[in-house]
Amino acid sequence: MLVLAVESESTIIENKTSYGLVIASILIILWTGSLFTFLGLNLAKVPIGFIPLAVIWQTFLYTGLFITAHDAMHGTVFRQNKKINHGIGTLAVWLYGFLSYKELLKKHWFHHHHPASELDPDYHDGTKNNGISWYLHFMKKYWSWGQFNGRTVAFILAIYVLHISMTNLFLFWIIPPFLSSIQLFYFGTFLPHREPKDGYVRPHCAQTISLPTFWSFVTCYHFGYHEEHHEYPNVPWWKLPSVYQSRKSFGRQRAEGNLNFGSRLNSGIPNFHNSSFII
Repeated sequence: MLVLAVESESTIIENKTSYGLVIASILIILWTGSLFTFLGLNLAKVPIGFIPLAVIWQTFLYTGLFITAHDAMHGTVFRQNKKINHGIGTLAVWLYGFLSYKELLKKHWFHHHHPASELDPDYHDGTKNNGISWYLHFMKKYWSWGQFNGRTVAFILAIYVLHISMTNLFLFWIIPPFLSSIQLFYFGTFLPHREPKDGYVRPHCAQTISLPTFWSFVTCYHFGYHEEHHEYPNVPWWKLPSVYQSRKSFGRQRAEGNLNFGSRLNSGIPNFHNSSFII
């Protein structure tokens, strides 16, 4: 299999800068500011149409938190410092829902090394592969008493100590992560990893959702470019569109028979195909 050439110049620039850390910080700051703003809203004084838009917005930011943690698992939030990188990931999943970053990291490692198998914690139970049953099985694999206890304590503190409206809590703190989990499952697991009619023939048992860049971002932070992610796991989410477009271009050139193999193989481009997790 030929290895896709990802521009070495952009990779070098990324390694010398902190784009990943800046983007992760922006998402965390947006989520925090948005949550506190919405929790303090007097819902009686805002237009009724604003509320569902606010829920959708907060859901999108919750998904951003999880995608940030996911990138941290691959070491792409801050390549220069593993402790900071994994610290950001730990913070992101804790804010998302009191999740254990170490446990998620271990399970995600299994997902990448054994996709669509009984060893894959993201896969269905082997028999019930419809969306609803698969989602429930998926959530069961990631549920823990630690999450439940953490959210229960936080809920009690919010109601009785901070005196936050219960309605606001449900709308902006309970509903969004639930909707986000559906979003992440549907666009990041179900669609990319469900078995095609002819069986699994693609590498990593994954297929890409071919959406334009804008809609790819809106649906799940480009997580729909899933074959690209599995093929190049050390590429951050915000660079996946470039990889997707490069693969499309490469496919066209190969079909037209005008690909210059010599220049590709000797271009000094880093090989992401065999890249491993940074644990």
